[in-house]
Amino acid sequence: MNKITELFKIQYPIIQGGMIWNSGYKLASAVSNAGGLGLIGAGSMYPDVLRQHIQKCKSATDKPFGVNVPMLYPNIEEIIQIIIEEKVPIVFTSAGNPKTWTSLLKSHGITVVHVVSSSKFALKAQEAGVDAVVAEGFEAGGHNGREETTTLTLIPMVRRNISIPLIAAGGIATGRGMFAAMALGADGVQMGSRFAASVESSSHDDFKKTIVQTQEGDTLLTLKELAPVRLIKNKFFDDLQNLYAQCPTVEQLKELLGRARAKRGMFEGDLIEGELEIGQIAGLIDEILSVKDIMNHVLSEYRLVQKEMQTIQF
Repeated sequence: MNKITELFKIQYPIIQGGMIWNSGYKLASAVSNAGGLGLIGAGSMYPDVLRQHIQKCKSATDKPFGVNVPMLYPNIEEIIQIIIEEKVPIVFTSAGNPKTWTSLLKSHGITVVHVVSSSKFALKAQEAGVDAVVAEGFEAGGHNGREETTTLTLIPMVRRNISIPLIAAGGIATGRGMFAAMALGADGVQMGSRFAASVESSSHDDFKKTIVQTQEGDTLLTLKELAPVRLIKNKFFDDLQNLYAQCPTVEQLKELLGRARAKRGMFEGDLIEGELEIGQIAGLIDEILSVKDIMNHVLSEYRLVQKEMQTIQF
């Protein structure tokens, strides 16, 4: 047992990222059934669709699972109400002020975790009464912090500043990465990209294949004026760079981005005009695996490194 397994009542301190267009009930329930904590990604779901996924997840697992809620979501009040009505045990909030919903959720017995990208926001989350924080480094896929602090420096900085449980995220997809994060002071890890390239992920097969093909240097953080996001370089990404060369206004960036660009890329498989969000660690992901195999690989490598470290003496 450690702080995270105790808090969530799970077997292993491994949390699956609640990624838009990737994290439906099939992925969340598979991770929970394998001993980790699965998260349904509410950011790409209409309220009624979220309710269906929560109900299906309950049918697919008797283990704890959660919902990831970006607080910029337009139907946020309805989303929170559904989560309360469906008695979801754990909620991860992101992209907003943790004070807004934490006390209400906790009053209904829900464990609340907030995603941060700096020590300053980690402290604010702790003050807001959250049960744990996810500190997400610059390497992470999807929407990211503006600070550009890497996981290697972020985790010990946050650990020094807070007393509540700490989950490391950003650039973790292996047992070695998990061991490193725990050595830096994390109580558990959250993995997104590795689970995006899983059999159970709800994203399009062509997107999963693209993750596997992605090499070192093939992703870049962009759109900082709107909401920083790490993308695989494709035609849409090139169009963005060409627009940046013209010193665009925020309105021009929004016009190029348009609507449903992420859905088009990750869910519908448009690898040319779609937005393809993934972390830098994609360069280490070589195959699409089942959740069970991913968990087994990560845990066995973690234990191997544990033994290796015990043999090193100075």
